[in-house]
This record gives sequence, C-alpha cells and structure tokens, in this order.
Amino acid sequence: MGLMKRNHVWWMSFMYQGRQVRRSTGTTDKRLAESILCKVKVQIAEGQFFERREEQDRTFGAMMDRYLTERSVLKAPKSHLRDRQALNHLLPVFGEMVLAEVSPKLLAGYKAQRRIEGAAPATINKELQLVRHAFNIAMREWEWCRENPMHRVSMEPVQNEVDRWLTAKEEDALMAAASSWLREIITFALNTGMRQGEILNLQWQDVDFTRGTLMVMKSKNGTRRTIPLNSTVYELLSAKQAATGTSCGPVFNSPLGNTLHVRFLVREFCTARDRAEIPDFRFHDMRHTFATRLVQRGIDLYKVQRLMGHKTGTMTQRYAHHSPESLRDGVNVLDGPGQDRIITNLAQC
Repeated sequence: MGLMKRNHVWWMSFMYQGRQVRRSTGTTDKRLAESILCKVKVQIAEGQFFERREEQDRTFGAMMDRYLTERSVLKAPKSHLRDRQALNHLLPVFGEMVLAEVSPKLLAGYKAQRRIEGAAPATINKELQLVRHAFNIAMREWEWCRENPMHRVSMEPVQNEVDRWLTAKEEDALMAAASSWLREIITFALNTGMRQGEILNLQWQDVDFTRGTLMVMKSKNGTRRTIPLNSTVYELLSAKQAATGTSCGPVFNSPLGNTLHVRFLVREFCTARDRAEIPDFRFHDMRHTFATRLVQRGIDLYKVQRLMGHKTGTMTQRYAHHSPESLRDGVNVLDGPGQDRIITNLAQC
C-alpha cells in the first residue's frame, strides 16, 4: 500500500483480492490522505471494505487497450488504423486517468486544445467519436462505468460537404496526362462511383458479364451492393479480360502485373492530376463526380443513394442542389387554375 501524487491530488494504491486498486483520496493534503489510507487498511483487515464500481480503478488506457483488441480490430483496416492514430493524441492526456476522472469538462478542454493545435474539426470529431464509442461499450457491455461523459460534449461544427467534381474539359486533360493503366481506373471510377478501396479489392469473380453487373464485396459500411454496368464499363472490362486472359484474381493490377497498392495508385494519380493542372482534386472526388453527374441528368436521389452505397439518404442529400429541375413541379402548381384568384387576394391584403 502507498500514496502517489497526481495533478496535486493524492492517490492510494493497494492490493485487494489479488489485484491492484488505485483510488483517489480526493484531497491535496498529504496528512489527510494518509488518514484515509489508514482507514482503508483497517476496513480491509476487518473485512469491511467493499469495492466501488470499476470506474474508480480502470484507467482510460486500459479501456482503450481492450477496445482495440475486441472492437476496433473488427473494423475495416483503414478505420482500425485511424483509431490507433487518434490514440496518439488521446492517451498522453487521458491514458493514466481512471474512468471516473474523465469528465465532460476535461473532454471539452481537450477539444479546445486540439483546435488550438490546428487539428481539423473532422479530425477532432473522429477522436471524440472513438472516446464516445469506447465508453458506450465499457458502460453497456463491460460494466466498467455508470455513464458516458461524451453524452454531454458537443461535436465540432464541420463544413465538409465537398462540392468538387470533374468538368468535361478537366476530364479530357486528366485522361491525356494519365498512363493507359491509370486511364482504365479513372474511367471505371467515373462510371461506377466506387470507392478507392472497393476498386482495388474488386475481383474478376465479382463481375457478372451475363447479368451486366458487379458485386462490391467489401464496402465501407460492411454491406454488399450490386452495381449495374453501363456500356462504357462493360466494354472496358470485356476488353481487359480478353487482353489478360484471366477470370480470377484482382481486376486492376500494377503496370507490372503485381498487386496494386494504394500509395502507388495515389502517387500516379496525383502526378497525372498535377500534369493536367487540375487544382484541388482528389481521387475520391471522382466518386463525387459520378453522383453529381447522375443528379444533374435527373436521376432521383434514392437511386443515387443505392448506387453510392450510402446506408441512409443523409449523405446523398449533399447532391440535391445539383438538380433544381426536380423542384420545378413544386412551383408549377402556381400556374394552374385559381392562380389569378390567389394573386388578387394577396393584392387586397
């Protein structure tokens, strides 16, 4: 048994029923802390010590270690990596604190500090969402704590509605600047709206030439979806399969026929983009281009949602402003019978 000082407050550390217990004395006075420790010793000796909830002993670091092991590993590799990167910022601040110490006030202070450090609002929110989810699991499943402090902490306002798509002129320039294998991927992305990871994971077994469809097996939200092939993609894949003579394995490989890695693809794409002098355009913006072009051609948002693989229509709504024609019937009703009467009544008011 012993005392230790943390943030000016004295903490007790002792063994109880075979495991280490750490608990705050709640005081900065060492003599009072020693008295509290002595009282705990007597209670343990007399068998009258009853342990409080684990939130008094389990640390934030222990919670996150278990979360990474049991929950985060079930996420997509990119999401799991993002969790680990977020902990590089969270653990130095909260790692040694017991769960009972992690308060809404401290989390709000962390949020403010990250803002001062220049972290983007979306980045801060991802870190806070990780904390919220871990506390929810610790509270509901592990029974490590009684409440989630994140329930009283607001998220950062984010203006991340990307409104960037490729114009016809930019597309021509990008195609001219890209190598032949990259042109295939650009054409495919612009005509399917698939995510970068979905394109790299696409296998020939997932392509059904008979039905004219392909199956996205590994989606970001964990669900499969079927995408119909337009004539451009159908002809591209048919020619590609005829040229390679294969019906299994990845659809897209590196120029040397090896596995196509994300870094190599992104580097080559950025090189072609810069050569074409197209500013502020990312690989992911080809997905935005796909959705924007559909909406601009009058495709309803529900179909766009299904093609994009959005779980809800919330994400798809960002493209709604590209289709003012879909709102025209709302104002056309004013051209019907009774319009003159309405105008007359308004004039008399």
